[in-house]
Amino acid sequence: MDDELRSRLDALEVKVDAAYNAAEKVRKYLFWTGVVTVALVVLPAVGLVFAIPSFISTYSSLSDLSQ
Repeated sequence: MDDELRSRLDALEVKVDAAYNAAEKVRKYLFWTGVVTVALVVLPAVGLVFAIPSFISTYSSLSDLSQ
């Protein structure tokens, strides 16, 4: 009975290690997905917050010249 229990515990340990490795891969994948999302969405949006007023002031000064 002891040998059977030991073999079942060893098999269970292998499965737990495999599940841990899979969870770590998913964690890394989600982390890099968040980093790419921030780089492609949030940073350009923050840049537009500063760029749009500059464009508006340039456009309004150009429309004042045409009158």
